[in-house]
Amino acid sequence: MAAAGLRTFFNIASRWGLSTDEQMVLLGSPGRSTLFKWKANPAAADPRRDTLERLSYVLGIYKALQILLPEPAAADAWVRKPNGAPLFGGKSALDRMLGGNVGDLMVVRQYLDAQRGGWA
Repeated sequence: MAAAGLRTFFNIASRWGLSTDEQMVLLGSPGRSTLFKWKANPAAADPRRDTLERLSYVLGIYKALQILLPEPAAADAWVRKPNGAPLFGGKSALDRMLGGNVGDLMVVRQYLDAQRGGWA
């Protein structure tokens, strides 16, 4: 499960144009060398439970965006666009996700689920 999640994460990171530092924050701040080892060989990765939870949130955010914004370019761009919803305070969803806490990912996921009529 970890290998598939990491492979998918790195594909999403590419689509969203995430820097190495942004990827590290979203994954819970593993060391830089650990991040590059995971990229090179996701099957050999043994991430912490916190990282697996973070992967789940990022994958869920990506999926929700694909449902809400069926045009892939629009869905991928959304994370970097300023957002007027109170949750974001004019900043982007990525800014919120980069707060460093797993809860930051959770609230973005919940926001998107609520927007698509799912549970919040």
